Amino acid sequence: MAPPAPLRKLVPRDRAPSYFASLKPREYREHRNASSSIRSIAWNNLGNRIGCGLTDRLVRVWNPEKPEIRYSTELKGHTGTVERIQWDPTHSDRLASASTDGTVRFWDYRSAKCLNQVSTGGENISLTYSPDGHYVAVGTKDDNISFIDTRQNQIIKTHKENVQTNQIIWSHGGDVLFLTTGSGLVKLRDWPSLESLHTIDAHTSACFCLELEPRGNLLAVGGSDAIVSLWDTKEWTCPKTLSRMESPVRCLSFSFDGSYLCAGSDEKMNIEIAHVDTGDYVHTIVTDHPVLSIAWHPSRYHLAYSGDPAGLKIVSSPTT
Repeated sequence: MAPPAPLRKLVPRDRAPSYFASLKPREYREHRNASSSIRSIAWNNLGNRIGCGLTDRLVRVWNPEKPEIRYSTELKGHTGTVERIQWDPTHSDRLASASTDGTVRFWDYRSAKCLNQVSTGGENISLTYSPDGHYVAVGTKDDNISFIDTRQNQIIKTHKENVQTNQIIWSHGGDVLFLTTGSGLVKLRDWPSLESLHTIDAHTSACFCLELEPRGNLLAVGGSDAIVSLWDTKEWTCPKTLSRMESPVRCLSFSFDGSYLCAGSDEKMNIEIAHVDTGDYVHTIVTDHPVLSIAWHPSRYHLAYSGDPAGLKIVSSPTT
């Protein structure tokens, strides 16, 4: 499969405020139950489709070039809120969804059919693919983690954490798992042994979300203390923190080049975009409602986010 097309031009720090201020939002309206909301959003690896996990038990896949709902695809089958979705990193048409109904479903959006279903036995709240697409790690509300082999379509390993575990991600090399905890620690575990490798005393209260910078040099961690901490992944030191947020940080996303980082909260409005190297805030995207999920495009400065009554929004420039 061909890699995503690279962006033609990078945006330097001095141009960032004017550039991001010029981006225009596009709405992707659900036209469904007003009480329905988006819990998770994710781009596929080519950036030509974006998926949403919804509280009304649906997964919806949008073509970002066509905001009308008739061009979207509904994936039906879950009987509970879809808490997390993620695309197969090796296949631009396949994705997985984790629901509070206790199942993980694997889809090919082209056929709008569920390819496989695996039961974890708990309320699923997190999901992540390994970089090679061979495994999916799924965390439940009671802090159990199930590891699904996507080639066998079955759980091959389970693990119980002794502390509230909020999000799980794999390292870019696929040999380390990062876990955020309710105690303010970030745990690093070896894959596949799950032995403890290191613990980061990241925040003074619960850590909710984390993301690796695309080159793997920095780990961003968001917490209930309204702070985003940035960690050097070689020395495990914290060279800077971002503290403009006024409420718990629930979601994080790096731009494709690692130059910019944004964060959102389910308690306060607006999205803050920071320049990673300097720590300067370069732009605020004003929103009408709190933002539970955000995601940068995999190869362009297009930012998708949830939270507004319309449903999904993407801010982008026609020239990039």
